[in-house]
Amino acid sequence: MARLPEEVHSNKAFGWAAKDSSGVLSPFNFFTRETGEKDVTFKMLYCGICHSDLHMVKNEWGNSIYPLVPGHEIVGEVTEIGCKVQKFKVGDRVGVGCMVGSCHSCDNCINNLENYCPKMIFTYGTKYYDGAVTHGGYSNTMVVDEHFVVSIPENLPLDATAPLLCAGITVYSPLRFYGLDKPGLRVGVVGLGGLGHLAVKFAKAMGTNVTVISTSPSKQKEALENLSADSFLVSRDQDQLQAAIGTLDGIIDTVSAQHPLLPLLGLLKSHGKLVILGIPGKPFELQVFPLIQGRKLIGGSMIGGMKETQEMINFAAEHNIKTDIEVIAMDYVNTAMDRLLKGDVKYRFVIDIGNTLMPSS
Repeated sequence: MARLPEEVHSNKAFGWAAKDSSGVLSPFNFFTRETGEKDVTFKMLYCGICHSDLHMVKNEWGNSIYPLVPGHEIVGEVTEIGCKVQKFKVGDRVGVGCMVGSCHSCDNCINNLENYCPKMIFTYGTKYYDGAVTHGGYSNTMVVDEHFVVSIPENLPLDATAPLLCAGITVYSPLRFYGLDKPGLRVGVVGLGGLGHLAVKFAKAMGTNVTVISTSPSKQKEALENLSADSFLVSRDQDQLQAAIGTLDGIIDTVSAQHPLLPLLGLLKSHGKLVILGIPGKPFELQVFPLIQGRKLIGGSMIGGMKETQEMINFAAEHNIKTDIEVIAMDYVNTAMDRLLKGDVKYRFVIDIGNTLMPSS
């Protein structure tokens, strides 16, 4: 006889969910699975708000499953482990990012690139192996296969660490993969938001010379004085762009809004690399000649595998890299989403789950 979802998933949980594409979140009760032999169960303490959460609650990518509990920048404390768990114990500080499952057998998985597994399971809004829809970090507890859990070093503050599990690995991985992590290289960072400010911090910690490229002259002081970037370019200032032609070894482009690529390609040296991390609503227009002329490359990147994510967290701990955050209460989440839509945050909202998420009746 088939078992009901609440029989298979008998641990009661609570959080906030979007019930439809209006994107409004409200209290929601659900069930998690029992702790399996390789599972880690932990209580949520903090969860960052990623821009993709905003897209998902509004079904702007057309794949949302409601009710939808967002959140994939999650940190907390282990409360229970399965009998075959080897890496964690009760009381450990842990984190979960954008994925909670993969096939473990494809070439990507074998090479520690679970993030590119064709059967990768996202932390929320997708079907798990048992058929249940995954629920994210805007909730009180989570059960996750230990393979997809990272350890958080003691010297990292949990609230400012949460966004590293998405935004941090999103910028760290391409810096490593595309070889833009060598001391003395000149690296450009387009956009100074949630991703951009972390790209500056990681690139500086790797020893590179960092140029922030922004449409907003008002961000120059922040970039140079607070984030210690080496230089600043206003992308709408043709004189500044002309003076910087052919000066950068690589560019990390974090902007999701539509913007021209040609001026950025012009900033690259021969063999330079433009890495795109943002997802604009419309396709880019691309002229091929600037690529051929300097043997330049355009590439992309999406988060990172689990081995690299732990490496990134350890690197952040070693170099004291933290996200610049605004901590909010759970019941402020809808206001935070509205502000995020307007770009009114510096630079990442983090929900204080442990102290402000209350059970709903």
